[in-house]
Amino acid sequence: MFPGFLKQHLSSKQLSRVRDFVFAEQAVLLAIGLAAALVFAFLEIADEVSEGETHENDIAILEMFRAPGDANQMIGPFWFQESVRDITALGSFSILTLVVSIVVIYLLLTRRAGAALLVAGAVISGALLSDLLKEVFDRPRPEFSAVAGELSASFPSGHSMISAVTYLTLGALLARLTDLRREKVFFFGVAIVLTALVGMSRVLLGVHYPSDVIAGWALGAAWALAATSLASILRGRGKI
Repeated sequence: MFPGFLKQHLSSKQLSRVRDFVFAEQAVLLAIGLAAALVFAFLEIADEVSEGETHENDIAILEMFRAPGDANQMIGPFWFQESVRDITALGSFSILTLVVSIVVIYLLLTRRAGAALLVAGAVISGALLSDLLKEVFDRPRPEFSAVAGELSASFPSGHSMISAVTYLTLGALLARLTDLRREKVFFFGVAIVLTALVGMSRVLLGVHYPSDVIAGWALGAAWALAATSLASILRGRGKI
């Protein structure tokens, strides 16, 4: 009855606006619920890590990717090892800073200051949260590592978390620029693949336990969902 009433009393343009508003509100509620579930998953992993319940499985998985007879050497040919090191750089502070800076500058040049502030705020706050959590949990790095100079604590994986925040947020931002479903799927797909590759590279290199990476993914995705939900709310109010 209610949809029929709307069709009778609203123009097609007004009806389209109402439909978009309802879908947007539903999407925001779904994103908030998923973000809450991911935060809960992170807390569960953190609790198990604190109690040492993940250590045995973490070590078993890491040893799968160690060269026989040399725990400090990653398995595989030289070209594969170099490729993994290149991929892990996609989640490094310098590369992500460069990517975010380019995006923010572009948004400012196109007079999208609100979107620029949102992207920068999401990534910077996510990085600060990652550093804070590392200080709180203070988990030592794995005993074997294919990369020298890893000085920060192990839990959660900063590369995994910040790459999730950055790439998923940017994927959602790009998806907003098109109405074609296949392009939206492409943007989200690329963001998810990049995030997954960075996290897996940390395990292959032996610089993080698998539980570090999974926790980083969970919290990073939750942070990105929170940022995109905020963007949707502000967009609905005409702020962005």
